[in-house]
Amino acid sequence: MTIQANQIFVNLPVKDLERSMKFFGEMGFDFDERMTDNNATCMIIGPNMYAMLLVEDFFKSFTHKDIADTSNSAESIIALSASNRKEVDEWVERALAAGGSSANEPMDNKFMYSWSFYDPDGHLWEVMYMEDEAFE
Repeated sequence: MTIQANQIFVNLPVKDLERSMKFFGEMGFDFDERMTDNNATCMIIGPNMYAMLLVEDFFKSFTHKDIADTSNSAESIIALSASNRKEVDEWVERALAAGGSSANEPMDNKFMYSWSFYDPDGHLWEVMYMEDEAFE
């Protein structure tokens, strides 16, 4: 039996919800106001793709584990696909202009092009483009 989800919600702890919303808003993301309050917001990444930005204390109510210290640990890499190489650069440049920091230089692996950034809470985001021919 194959399992396939209808939606994905990535939950991320944030120190300052307002700062996070400003950062991602400046990048061009929208938020679902129905799922936004003082503890959380639902950032719309794409069709059926969401990031729940949860204030750290609220995030802790869902787990007994410590929140990763993103200054010296990577808890995940959130990879988003772009439509082309130019869009990869545009997304990361927006992130850097909005207050994010560069995680590395752009990586060109012929069929795949990517560039990564850290958001203000140190979460690692990778924006990538993969040519269709890579799967033929």
